[in-house]
Amino acid sequence: MKIPNKLINQIKGKLDKAKILVVGDVMLDQYWFGEVQRISPEAPVPIARIDKTENRPGGAANVARNIKSLGGDVTLLSVVGNDNAASELKTVLKHLKIKHILKTDSTISTIVKLRVLARNQQLIRLDFEKKPSHEILTEVLDTYNQIIKDFDVIILSDYGKGGLHHTATMIKVANKFNKIVLIDPKGTDYSKYKNATLITPNKNELRDAVGNWASEDELRLKANALKKKLNLDYLLVTRSEEGMTLFAENKTATFPTVAKEVYDVSGAGDTVIATLSLLLANNINIQLATMIANIAAGIVVGKVGTATLTKQELLVSLKEFK
Repeated sequence: MKIPNKLINQIKGKLDKAKILVVGDVMLDQYWFGEVQRISPEAPVPIARIDKTENRPGGAANVARNIKSLGGDVTLLSVVGNDNAASELKTVLKHLKIKHILKTDSTISTIVKLRVLARNQQLIRLDFEKKPSHEILTEVLDTYNQIIKDFDVIILSDYGKGGLHHTATMIKVANKFNKIVLIDPKGTDYSKYKNATLITPNKNELRDAVGNWASEDELRLKANALKKKLNLDYLLVTRSEEGMTLFAENKTATFPTVAKEVYDVSGAGDTVIATLSLLLANNINIQLATMIANIAAGIVVGKVGTATLTKQELLVSLKEFK
């Protein structure tokens, strides 16, 4: 499938017209960069001498960051703790000019993923997390109900951290307002995603939901059965080096990976769903939207950490597929 000039011009000029609401688990991604020159005398582990640190928005916040980087109009709705990590996350979001509504739950700590890297190789990741309270999640739902009418597409970014307790209700409300609903799923019970427009599991997440498969035919049967059971318009499986496979209207299309170099696949799923949200909001058909999202993912996996791409980077890459 080739990308027509008309579509490239549409992407160049109109992605900022769509309004996207991202709801889900936010976190602060912290990166400590350094050098390893020796092994610790205390234990057989490397000693990393840190010379640079960096904070990035993670989880649902990285989805919002991807949308903003592509020129979209995005608002982020989620929960954080009352701590330094929350302050740092808000500072990063403000710097990136990402609109956000972050409810504060003083009973939890903001989710933090701390990665230590040396020469672009990850040595260790440390996670700090605790599920938010039901009271604060009810506040999130109330706000969601109040603002949903102002958006074209809803993204529910589920990292399994407890921030999307009201998923089924949010989908029901979105359907009432005829909104496109895209979901990055997690866990084994996908029934809460029923009646969404599209879900984007990676192959491991899909395996958690439907079990293993021994062939492409068996994958197709299981994926289509899940799509029918959940009453989805589309099911998109991201498959790392195998690209991605779209299940739509009893048709299956696989898009081979276009990545030239792979440094880090973390956050690639965020790029896929962010790109899809902008394209579908602009009435671009699902096959072309998936092809473009696949190209976008191929760009970000060539970067270190949870990364994004700009609209200009995407446009340059799209010209190779004219």
